[in-house]
Amino acid sequence: MLLERFYDEDLAQASYVIGCQARNEAIVVDARRDIQPYLDLAARQGMKIVAVTETHIHADYLSGTRELAAATGAQIYVSGEGGEDWQYGFEGTRLVDADTITLGNITIQALHTPGHTPEHLSFLVTDGAFADGPGYLLSGDFVFSGDLGRPDLLDEAAGGVDTRFGGARQLFRSLQEKFLTLPDHVQVHPAHGSGSACGKALGALPSTTVGYERLYAWWAPYLAAGDEKGFVAELLDGQPDAHAYFGRMKRQNRLGPAVMGERPPLQEVPLAQLLADVEADRVTVVDTRPVDEVHAGTVAGALSIPVPDKAATYGGWAYDPEQDNRPLVLLAPDQAAAQQMWDHLVRVGVDAVQGYTTTLEGLPVQVPSTVTAAELDDLDPALLLDVRNRTEFLAGTIPGAEQLSAGKVLWHQDRLPREGTIVTFCQSGLRNSVAASALRRAGYDVVELKGSYQAWLDQQALLTPAGR
Repeated sequence: MLLERFYDEDLAQASYVIGCQARNEAIVVDARRDIQPYLDLAARQGMKIVAVTETHIHADYLSGTRELAAATGAQIYVSGEGGEDWQYGFEGTRLVDADTITLGNITIQALHTPGHTPEHLSFLVTDGAFADGPGYLLSGDFVFSGDLGRPDLLDEAAGGVDTRFGGARQLFRSLQEKFLTLPDHVQVHPAHGSGSACGKALGALPSTTVGYERLYAWWAPYLAAGDEKGFVAELLDGQPDAHAYFGRMKRQNRLGPAVMGERPPLQEVPLAQLLADVEADRVTVVDTRPVDEVHAGTVAGALSIPVPDKAATYGGWAYDPEQDNRPLVLLAPDQAAAQQMWDHLVRVGVDAVQGYTTTLEGLPVQVPSTVTAAELDDLDPALLLDVRNRTEFLAGTIPGAEQLSAGKVLWHQDRLPREGTIVTFCQSGLRNSVAASALRRAGYDVVELKGSYQAWLDQQALLTPAGR
């Protein structure tokens, strides 16, 4: 049996290929939308991808299930659990609890494990060539290494009202009735790792076991004591902000993401064409350079994504394709870098990339407004905005600041003043550059605090007697 993990560091998301080497057939679980890595693996292994499935209707990225099926002719399998409101809107075989998919000697059994979402499935894998019992569990967003999938995303990102409490109780029962009934040796392979917003304390380990989690997971004592109330309270406490683009992912993944097909290589946009498009506001330039270089001058109205390898995350924060139909032009060092960035962007449904440019020369350049921590007291902004997560905000912030995370600013403009200056900050300035550029693009007067909250803390230390 082949079990290959593909891990996206950008979104902290894992997908898996399970292959039967006797039949040379494979299934892909929780595929992302840039599907070439799966096709390359299948070609290297001499396998045909005959099936594709997913654990649930994802919120943090756009599923590649339909994309991969269209490219390979693979059969689609999706959950048929969760009730009428959680049925997929595209064709595919519906799986319910205990249904199986067979690839040669390999049996993949669907387990209905609701809690993170009502329709959630985990996949129990038995390699019949070596054992007569299960050895692996692809747990999706049910059980992570050291944590559990958060049950509040439907409230945070999908318009639900107090669904978190029912979801938390469902997770408790799923652990009791499904997870803890499995043998200790079963290896658990989750869909996310450290850094994902789908849980609050995900471990960095790529896998765990049922036995290890039974002994050491934070939730194990609650299950052992049958303490559902304490479990629910602990699970819901301190969950991080959910990015606002999650709502779009939920809708599109349920209905069926658009199939892109083979994407042609990005082309460099001729300067004359790009200049005309920028001046007419027909395109949005995405500046991928470091924050300091962006602060020295960038294209007027450009979005700042200063870490191209985080383009899916930051692109989902800064650009909403449902509200902005202007295609993107990527400022990148070369074609390969631009192409790689586009691969990241399509993972969150940002498909409309017109091309790339390697230079600012000849384009209208502006210097983004900034203020130092020492100068902050001399300003009288309409709003001092902390764009970090609420957990960071509650741990300490600049007096008078209000909190709205960088992943939400575009979707909560009702909380922002249209008149006057907004001063924004994060912890060190990286997330702030993304959020500030998105707000400027939306027409706000934004000044970034240089060095952000850390610079303010350093300034305060200089003002204390010990620092003199």
